[in-house]
Amino acid sequence: MFVDKATIYIKAGRGGDGAVAFHREKYVAAGGPDGGDGGKGGDVILMPDPNLSTLMDFRYKRKYTAQNGENGRGSNCTGRGGDDLIIKVPRGTVVRDKQTGAVMADLSGTEGFTAAKGGRGGWGNQHFATPTRQAPRFARAGQDGVEREIILELKLLADVGLVGFPNVGKSTLLSVVSAARPKIANYHFTTLFPNLGVVYLGEGSSFIMADIPGIIEGASEGAGLGHDFLRHVDRCRLLVHVIDASGSEARDPVEDFEAINAELRQYSETLASRPMIVAANKCDIADAEYLDRLEKYVTEKGYPMFRISAATHQGVTELINEVGRQLSALPPIAVFEPDFVEPEAPETEPEFTREDGVWYVTGGWVDKLVANVNFGDYESRMFFDRNLRDRGVYDRLEELGINEGDTVSIAGIEFEYRR
Repeated sequence: MFVDKATIYIKAGRGGDGAVAFHREKYVAAGGPDGGDGGKGGDVILMPDPNLSTLMDFRYKRKYTAQNGENGRGSNCTGRGGDDLIIKVPRGTVVRDKQTGAVMADLSGTEGFTAAKGGRGGWGNQHFATPTRQAPRFARAGQDGVEREIILELKLLADVGLVGFPNVGKSTLLSVVSAARPKIANYHFTTLFPNLGVVYLGEGSSFIMADIPGIIEGASEGAGLGHDFLRHVDRCRLLVHVIDASGSEARDPVEDFEAINAELRQYSETLASRPMIVAANKCDIADAEYLDRLEKYVTEKGYPMFRISAATHQGVTELINEVGRQLSALPPIAVFEPDFVEPEAPETEPEFTREDGVWYVTGGWVDKLVANVNFGDYESRMFFDRNLRDRGVYDRLEELGINEGDTVSIAGIEFEYRR
C-alpha cells in the first residue's frame, strides 16, 4: 500500500538528574562534594533512506520516544547519555510541525534532521560548592526532552511530472520511455498511486519522470482522487500535460486543457506557473480538425505542443528530446526551505485550590522548582521558600484567604503556613 502522509508523536529523552555525593577516602578528611552530572537525553533524528518509497510504517506505529539520560553518580561520574532514536523515512519527505504547519525540514538529501532535542542533564552538587557553602546537599534535576506532533509528507523527487485527465495515456507514455511498468487498462483511475521511471537520453544523461493518478474537474472539491497526489509533482521542474487529442470519450481537448490548468491553479499557483509541454496523445486516431484547433489554442497560450501516440511510439522521441533540452536549462529540483521557529516553552503559573481544609498549589513552574529541592537540606529549603515568596505564591494564598496554621501542599510536600 502506498502511504504518502502520516502524523506521528515524537518525544526526546529526559536528561538525568545530578547526584548528591561526597568524597569518601581513607586519610582524606572533608573530601568535599563530588556528585556527577546527569546524562543528556537522546534526540529524535529523522534519517532519509533511499530504500524506502512509502510512509506505510507510520500507519501502524505513531509514537516514538528516545531514551532518557542516566542520573549522575558519585566520584564525579557523569550519567550515560540516552541513545538517539533514528527514524528512517523515504527521501523527499517534508517534515512539518503539526501545531503551526511550518516546514521543519526537507529530507531530500542524505543528511538527517534532529526533530526533537533531548533534555540536558542536571548538575551534580559539585557545581554548587562555594567558600561559604562547602557541603551542598542538593543538585539540579534533568530537563525534559522536546515533545511534539509532526506531519510527514512524501513529495517524490522527480524532474518531470505527467498531468492530465484519467485514461489519456500517461501510464502508457511512462512505460514507453522508461523501464517502469505501471498498470495500464482502458478505464479510469487505473493508476491509484504515483509511479516513477528513469528516462535515459544517452550516456550520462537521464531524468526522473513521475506519473500521478488522473485529475478530474472538481478535484479541488474532492472529486475523483482529489488533489491528494499533486504533492508529488510539487518539486517537478517541468510538467508534461497529456491530452487525449482524439476526443475518444466525447470530451473536447481544449476544454480538457483548461480544466486541468484550472485544477492546478486551485492547488498551487506556483505549480501552475511551472514550464509545461503539451503532449497531444492518440493523434493516430485523432481528427485533424481537433488537432489543429488544439495546437492553435495551446501555442497561442505560449506552450509547445507535440503530436504523439504513446501506443505506437509516434512522436515520442521528439517529445522526450524536447523535455531533455528544457531540463538542461532549468534550475534543480525544488527544495522546501524551513520556516519553523522553535517556540520558547511558556512558563505557566501554578493553580491554587482548597480541599478538605488543605491548600493545594500545583502545576506550572512550581513542579520544576520542587524537582530541584532537597527538603532534607536547610539551605535548599531556604532556596525553596525564597522562590515561593519572591514569585508571589504566598501573596496569592493570602488573597484567597489562607489563615496562619493552615496546611499547604505543594507537589506532595506539606507544611504549615506561617507569615
